[in-house]
Amino acid sequence: MIKTPICELLGIEYPLFQGGMAWVANASLASAVSNAGGLGIIAAMNSNGEQLRAEIRKCREMTEKPFGVNVMLMSPFAAEVAQVVAEEKIPVVTTGAGNPSKFMAGWTEAGVKVIPVVPSTALAKMVERCGATAVIAEGGESGGHVGDLTTMALVPQVCDAVKIPVLAAGGIADGRGIAAAFMLGAVGVQVGTRFLVATECTISRAYKEKVLKAKDIDTMVTGRRLGHPVRALKNPFSREYLKKEYDSSVSDEELEAFGTGSLRRAVLDGDTKGGSFLAGQVAAMCNREQPCAEIIREMFEGAEQVLGGAGKWVK
Repeated sequence: MIKTPICELLGIEYPLFQGGMAWVANASLASAVSNAGGLGIIAAMNSNGEQLRAEIRKCREMTEKPFGVNVMLMSPFAAEVAQVVAEEKIPVVTTGAGNPSKFMAGWTEAGVKVIPVVPSTALAKMVERCGATAVIAEGGESGGHVGDLTTMALVPQVCDAVKIPVLAAGGIADGRGIAAAFMLGAVGVQVGTRFLVATECTISRAYKEKVLKAKDIDTMVTGRRLGHPVRALKNPFSREYLKKEYDSSVSDEELEAFGTGSLRRAVLDGDTKGGSFLAGQVAAMCNREQPCAEIIREMFEGAEQVLGGAGKWVK
């Protein structure tokens, strides 16, 4: 079985984090991943402090295993939820869409292990200096907010740049991806898109069907004009957004307003025309709905087969 230092550090069976996907990563999904031996993550997204606290307490009723919270630093409630994370003594916090350094001292003092998602070596080195326990190097193959570098290029460079453990994210949906991450120097992985079709994932049926039917070229990136590129499945909304993005007569404010609420429409309403169905480039590999426990077990059995039982972390 594959065991790495991150397992012992966090008290988890498998070196796998579930991605903190906004509107998707709730108590149902996070608890299922944690119960299956990974680290489930609740997405704070744009929740206020009390909304997040309620979801944390719901998750605690569903699992006794460790789980974490993802703080989206662009949220207007980021400072509020950062305080709730400390008050609730969450064992792990991951961060995205920004620099978490201003919150890290408070989290560390509260005993929270901080593991930021980073798109570059510069941010990885900065959060290491601020006391990060580990980092998640996420390539642009992932769904949601993306950086410029690919996982294959980013992960080994981050591993060389920092002394703390590195997890790989972006483009990982099976055992081959996990094995590749280890070969690049990572000690674990973060997986998002694969869990969109987990039995315990509560997204709309329309969202699941779009992922289940996706082909290899069915994602696209929009949002570069506003400085926040996002990868999603192609549909009328994403195509129209891209059209407006390159239309000089459309202001930045109009473009931002056009995108507001689109993810919620996809996740909760299943709006196939007006929703934003965030997914990574591995969506086409996620063609079967399964319980989280089965997904994780199959991924790591596949990784062990690829590594041939002789990999550094196979015991």
